Amino acid sequence: MFQKFFKAFRLNLAVVAASAVFVVSLVTGCEEQKQAPTVVKEVRRIKGEVEVLNSCSMKGAAVKMRSFLRDNGFDVVHIDNERLQNYDETIIVLRNPEWEGAQVLAATLKTKNVLVLLNKNATVDAVVHTGRDFQQIVEPDQGEQNDSN
Repeated sequence: MFQKFFKAFRLNLAVVAASAVFVVSLVTGCEEQKQAPTVVKEVRRIKGEVEVLNSCSMKGAAVKMRSFLRDNGFDVVHIDNERLQNYDETIIVLRNPEWEGAQVLAATLKTKNVLVLLNKNATVDAVVHTGRDFQQIVEPDQGEQNDSN
C-alpha cells in the first residue's frame, strides 16, 4: 500500500515541478522580449599623440576639439592658441608621416587638408589647427548656429 502511495506522490510531485518550470519559463520569456537591446558604442584608442591649436580666434575652439577627439579615441596631450588665428578650415599637420592614426584622424575630422612637416624634435604625431569650420566637425547639426562661442 505504501508503494502505491509513494508512486502516486512522486508522480504528482513531478507534475507540479514540471508545471512550475513551465510557468517560470513562460513568465521570464515574456520579460526578455519587452527589454530593448542595449547598444554599446565601442571607442578604439588610437596610438599616438595629438596637439590641438586654436587657429580661428573663436573662443573655446581648442577645448571643444580636444573633447571631440578624445571621445573618438585620440590622445590629445596639449592644447593652446596659435599666434596666427585666421584659419578658415581645419588643418592637420603631420609631424610623423609614419603614424598609423593619420588616416583615421583625417576621416574623423572629415578633412583632406593634411600637410606633412617633418620635424626631428617634434613631440607629437600630429597637430590639429582648428579653423572656423570646427563647429561643423564637432557638432555637425549645430555648426552654423553657434558661431558666438
